Amino acid sequence: MAVDALCSPLGPPACEKDAKALQFIEEMTRSADAVQERVLAEILSRNSETEYLRRYNLAGATDRETFKSKIPMVTYEDLEPIIQRIANGDRSPILSAHPISEFLTSSGTSAGERKLMPTIREELDRRQLLYSLLMPVMNLYMPGLDKGKGLYFLFVKSETKTPGGLLARPVLTSYYKSDHFKTRAFDPYNVYTSPNEAILCPDSFQSMYSQMLCGLYERQQVLRLGAIFASGLLRAIRFLQLNWRELAHDIRTGTLNSKISDSDIRSCMARVLRPDVELADFIESECSKDNWERIITRIWPNTKYLEVIVTGAMAQYIPTLDYYSGGLPKVCTMYASSECYFGLNLNPMCKPSEVSYTIMPNMAYFEFLPHDPNSPSAGSDKLVDLVDVEVGKEYELVITTYAGLCRYRVGDILRVTGFHNSAPQFHFVRRKNVLLSIDSDKTDEAELQSAVENASKLLNIFNTTVVEYTSYADTKTIPGHYVIYWELLVKDPTNSPTKEVLEQCCLAMEESLNSVYRQGRVECNSIGALEIRVVKNGTFEELMDYAISRGASINQYKVPRCVNFTPIMELLDSRVLSNHFSQSLPHWTPERRR
Repeated sequence: MAVDALCSPLGPPACEKDAKALQFIEEMTRSADAVQERVLAEILSRNSETEYLRRYNLAGATDRETFKSKIPMVTYEDLEPIIQRIANGDRSPILSAHPISEFLTSSGTSAGERKLMPTIREELDRRQLLYSLLMPVMNLYMPGLDKGKGLYFLFVKSETKTPGGLLARPVLTSYYKSDHFKTRAFDPYNVYTSPNEAILCPDSFQSMYSQMLCGLYERQQVLRLGAIFASGLLRAIRFLQLNWRELAHDIRTGTLNSKISDSDIRSCMARVLRPDVELADFIESECSKDNWERIITRIWPNTKYLEVIVTGAMAQYIPTLDYYSGGLPKVCTMYASSECYFGLNLNPMCKPSEVSYTIMPNMAYFEFLPHDPNSPSAGSDKLVDLVDVEVGKEYELVITTYAGLCRYRVGDILRVTGFHNSAPQFHFVRRKNVLLSIDSDKTDEAELQSAVENASKLLNIFNTTVVEYTSYADTKTIPGHYVIYWELLVKDPTNSPTKEVLEQCCLAMEESLNSVYRQGRVECNSIGALEIRVVKNGTFEELMDYAISRGASINQYKVPRCVNFTPIMELLDSRVLSNHFSQSLPHWTPERRR
């Protein structure tokens, strides 16, 4: 069939395969409500005899009205006892009529133990389906991606087993170790420089080293660089800074570093390695320079874009990515979690601040809990269906999945930006959580990030940026106060920010915080002056290494925006270069109270 015959409203497809994928997106989004009704009926029908649904006396009903009237909203804590039963070996149909095949773990960066999300084997097919839609959309905006390769830094985590013998591992580890990924058909639009053996190596150093080495050998063929999160790509650049001498040596001699002991990697790298004196000289020349600005396009000159998540808390990495890439476009392609894969970005070349994801109605049954950003506790408890959300409003995402989660609160806050056909598009706002609280104040992730961004503007005249940050509520002092750890990228050491400017940054952060916080500072004296602690470069790299050593996934790791675990705080405090406090009170008047 001619490609033109399957032309999509999204744009002209690159090939017949793309045309079919774009047509599928159109079909799903045009009939979003009907698809949702069918998905819910399928889930309720197949799981009708499970212990969980029988508990609520659905009596085989599969319609929305009965479902909504009888099944409550739940959190992970509500489900934890029965999830633990499954983990301990109970194989009866508790949540799903289909056997639970494994548990997908959360990233390990939240407070407490990692969550165990039950999944079933067919969910891999659904995830693969969503993955198959990404490049057909990308090809609409960036032609010629079949003429080169992608350098993607992808990693697995060694899985563990529950007491009952089920695997527990991050969702990406599950996918990369599946046949869907390992035996994927050749696709000229989706060729990686990294061999499977390198991606599948559980040792993060050996995996990163071999992936970087392959990427350097094929520097002229690389058309796009990526990682899961922006922080992951910056970690790769930091790795290159620390290891370029050894990498250049391997390229010069055609041999592999003795630190790489994994037999599968050594076997596959034998097919890659070759002496290349000219390339080694080039790597040494570029990497030995003090100035690493635009290093990505210097090493990989044909790179068209970076594929990384830069929404939510990842937005704070944008200036650093721009510094290393010369402002290359940053592409966010999809929205997913351990619980479920949700949707994709139909306008991948948009600005990071404008990223919106179109929910694919075939992935799960979606409902939305209205959320008022100005009064979070005053939101309605009445859930809204997928097609009934309103543009401009914020909602907390609630899902019902084929694996048996029913009306489960994911914890993501989304803002509706528009619709594609009848399917809504959402901007990811934040995770629903409070990071910092000393008294009656409550500061969330989005507010803290905004405060950091506002304060960091004072560093612009010093050509300095905040590359990483975290925080904690120090209640050892009286009154307690917010402590913010900053790692700075000082691009001109002869023009570093002064003590006075960093003190002004403290005040600028306080001015950006909510009125309850400022009232506590000014009127109640219940909150002490905000403190910024500047830490040594590489501190947050050490923080990530520590988290990985305790079981976090390198793919899913995100710097925690608030810390309270003593070993982490001790690590941070041992790397402090200077302390700075706000020297003035922020502005606050009674008229601003709510």
